[in-house]
Amino acid sequence: QGQLVESGGGLVQAGGSLTLSCAASGRTFSGYPMGWFRQAPGKERDFVAAITWSGGGAYYADSVKSRFTISRDNAKNTVYLRMNSLKPEDTAVYYCASLAYVAGPDTYGIRYWGTGTLVTVSS
Repeated sequence: QGQLVESGGGLVQAGGSLTLSCAASGRTFSGYPMGWFRQAPGKERDFVAAITWSGGGAYYADSVKSRFTISRDNAKNTVYLRMNSLKPEDTAVYYCASLAYVAGPDTYGIRYWGTGTLVTVSS
């Protein structure tokens, strides 16, 4: 069973920034792309961003492009999501995921989910 633990969520005002972290076990992280997803109350879980194993490729949902940046530190088995210019509509539980593959915002396979961290953006 893979293990993914997210941290860094919290309450922030609109226009502010947050950085989420996801610490993974080696078997969950090594050699695999990683992704961030989010689920707002009453809505489905949506793709936010993904990064290839090497870190050389990244994909973003249109709604976060130019505001969010995904990165990873393979030595620390950790993936990050830097979120700038936050909007109230970014409020959601954010989930980290280990991916089997990724080829775009609509093309990916999930291996494991994290338990999520809540981000609340006040107006």
